[in-house]
Amino acid sequence: MKGWIALMIGTLVGFITTSAVAEEKQIVGWVEKVRVFPGNVLLEAKVDTGADHSSIHAFDITEFSRDGNRWVRFCIGSPDGKKDICELQLIRTAKIKRHGAPRLERHVVVLGVCLGAFYKEAEFSLQDRSRFKYPVLLGRSFMEGRIIVDPGRTYLTEPDCKEAPTR
Repeated sequence: MKGWIALMIGTLVGFITTSAVAEEKQIVGWVEKVRVFPGNVLLEAKVDTGADHSSIHAFDITEFSRDGNRWVRFCIGSPDGKKDICELQLIRTAKIKRHGAPRLERHVVVLGVCLGAFYKEAEFSLQDRSRFKYPVLLGRSFMEGRIIVDPGRTYLTEPDCKEAPTR
């Protein structure tokens, strides 16, 4: 009997602990509006638990050198037709494997993203996402530990981050 009671108490404590952790996480839909920094650009994002990493639609990508470091200049388009030009230090170049085709190389930079009340600076690959419906893809490395995705819902949040840059 004591073993059964200990098992029940352990299960209850595990449930309460799991529930408390879940409460700290933000629930979002599979599509959400996000603010991207620099630029404070409002974009739609697909929140994709099947993707490891995040990417953003970028065009006119040019690599250059500044103070002996590799940098990249690129444009992000907003839905209102405004074109934001960004210059950021290049973090790395990702090699993308493709089935039956040569590998691609993509520039990777750090961008700040506000999703609901959650702000995080994370690595994003720059790519032409013009053939996709959503200009931003948020992968697991962005969401890890903070975001729970409800795959049956969209637009559960509005970007409202207190710690996001004001520029």
